[in-house]
Amino acid sequence: MKKHYPIALSIVVPVYNEEMIIEELARRMSEAARSITDNYEIIFVNDGSRDSSLEKLKVVCSKDSKLHYITFSRNFGHQIAITAGMDAARGEAIVTIDGDLQDPPELIPEMYKQYQDGYKVVYAKRSKRRGETLFKRVTAKIFYRLMARLVSFEIPLDVGDFRLISRDVLEYLKQMKEYDKYIRGQIAWLGFKSTYVMFERDERRFGTTNYPFKKMLRLAFNGITAFSDSPLKVATKLGFAVCVISFLIGVYALWAYFMDARTVPGWASTIISITFLGGVQLLSLGIIGEYISRIISNVRNRPLYVIDKSTLDDVKDEK
Repeated sequence: MKKHYPIALSIVVPVYNEEMIIEELARRMSEAARSITDNYEIIFVNDGSRDSSLEKLKVVCSKDSKLHYITFSRNFGHQIAITAGMDAARGEAIVTIDGDLQDPPELIPEMYKQYQDGYKVVYAKRSKRRGETLFKRVTAKIFYRLMARLVSFEIPLDVGDFRLISRDVLEYLKQMKEYDKYIRGQIAWLGFKSTYVMFERDERRFGTTNYPFKKMLRLAFNGITAFSDSPLKVATKLGFAVCVISFLIGVYALWAYFMDARTVPGWASTIISITFLGGVQLLSLGIIGEYISRIISNVRNRPLYVIDKSTLDDVKDEK
């Protein structure tokens, strides 16, 4: 028998240093939700913001009983913030959307219509990415296509964390307890019936991006190592190629010594060979180390996040 959930729609919004737009964020999210149903909740997850985001979240949530916030004891990261919000969500349909308003909340009703048509996952697919550098656009495009080639399942291209999922998708997602989260890949791996709606991503109006190149690179590597062992195979192939090259160099040196009665000069080539071999070894060890690090993180069995305060606790206490 299918379990009934008390809320029709949950919207999960991770927030990090967004004090300038909290009021507008709450207003636009509420308007989008009300255009669908009066039975909704909006969960803001404060990921250890260092500005006054938390204070402003407290104000807007105190004015509307459908608005709630969760605040972490420290910054745990964007993917973990989304996970915490989904863990707390009580809706039959769950939307995740970033709190910087680059993704328009006004798109949620259209996504919900697709959900009502029977789709379990509805992605918001970017047709344009305003305000982003050429470097970021190009590297993002390369990554999505590289990821699609490396994994054994179909993964959507040019989508972020703005999506709607059904309750049964979320229940399976909760069973994936990996510490290094890559939610986009996890949802695609589940394989539920999905579609997308197109939109043009807005330029960020206030502050700077919370995903600099270093974090983007970390997320990309998390995605690859979480769903593909191709980097390990690359390390193996590199090692094999180096062995073949070294063998051929050895054969040439012996042939030159015995057939031409000359030694092969090559102080420079010797140094180059040594440094090349060293580089391949370090690269291979680094790739193996990344996989071992993921194993260690998961076997520690620490909580994914630590909640300092949540208004959803008050809701539970009232029941």
